[in-house]
Amino acid sequence: MQGNFEIDHLKIVLVHKKSLPRFGGSDSRLHSCLTLFSSIAPLFVWMAPFAFATLPSSHICHLPKLTNFKLPIRCSSAASSVSMESKAADFDLRTYWDSLMVQINQKLDEAIPVQFPPQIYEAMRYSVLAKGAKRAPPVMCISACELFGGSRLAAFPTACALEMVHAASLIHDDLPCMDDSPSRRGQPSNHTIYGVDMAILAGDALFPLGFRHIVSQTPSDLVPESHLLQVIAEIARSVGSTGMAAGQFLDLEGGPNAVGFIQEKKFGEMGESSAVCGGLLAGAQNDEIERLRRYGRAVGVLYALVDDILEERLKAEGGSDRKKGKSYAEVYGVEKAIEKAEELRAKAKEELDGFEKYGERVFPLYSFVDYAFGRSFSVDHASG
Repeated sequence: MQGNFEIDHLKIVLVHKKSLPRFGGSDSRLHSCLTLFSSIAPLFVWMAPFAFATLPSSHICHLPKLTNFKLPIRCSSAASSVSMESKAADFDLRTYWDSLMVQINQKLDEAIPVQFPPQIYEAMRYSVLAKGAKRAPPVMCISACELFGGSRLAAFPTACALEMVHAASLIHDDLPCMDDSPSRRGQPSNHTIYGVDMAILAGDALFPLGFRHIVSQTPSDLVPESHLLQVIAEIARSVGSTGMAAGQFLDLEGGPNAVGFIQEKKFGEMGESSAVCGGLLAGAQNDEIERLRRYGRAVGVLYALVDDILEERLKAEGGSDRKKGKSYAEVYGVEKAIEKAEELRAKAKEELDGFEKYGERVFPLYSFVDYAFGRSFSVDHASG
């Protein structure tokens, strides 16, 4: 099976790399990862949209109408730490998020300077630096890294790479042969500005740039080489034929019964990868990585599910023309979707209960869940 072969091949590369001498600098790091890059090169053709894409691109312009909209919060029967929830309730996620966005946006701007050929770099920058980007994947990655005492300096390169890969997937997802979306993140889609050919090239270029950025920019004294290889393998797994690509395939070909699986793969995978990469960078234990995996997947699907519910509200107001059969709330109804969202919210918080020993460092991830569920504030683009 192709998907299994991809994963197995990555494992073979990782085992092989253990026999290599330690990296002596960014150039030798790049050289030692060539085999790994070659194994994931086929993934650069196109990818499905990642988590946290808020709403389908053609409807982002309607979001301001629902700025103050909140889902009804019901009591959940799932086990959760009341003390943890009450402590995390006072955490100022908005300030934390905004401060990280300033740094992330600056580092992304520096990471993609216009070079030759300028047309490709301009198209890359257009999507990566879009003012409507919320930077949820990199924020989650950094939060997970800090949970285990990791440094932001260690996490920023991977956080930026996740955003590059995220943007690349959105560029390709908007193409006429995919979802044919005319807008994304509050602006015209990449292909409507630069053309289909240039949009494909921009997306293709962003994928490997993300991997290169991880290897060349992560401080070698903060993150061991083995951890970097695990991070690269994790991202490659999430975007592969058993991950988001599978979700995109069913999004194109599947029927109503495939909606749940589509959300697991297209959105859950990115949330999962973002959380796991942060833990890997900080040297989290295997059981902790698995907790992050389940947490990230739950939050990723939750975010998409709430988008579906908001979309149905828009539709009721006559402000949406979303394709039929694409929405969980459309297929199963808003009430069922809200119940599912509550289950995911409880599940994500239950996973975080296992990190209570880390004290207030878990608060950002905890607050992230409530934000995904209730959208209690609007994430503004921060330029610094």
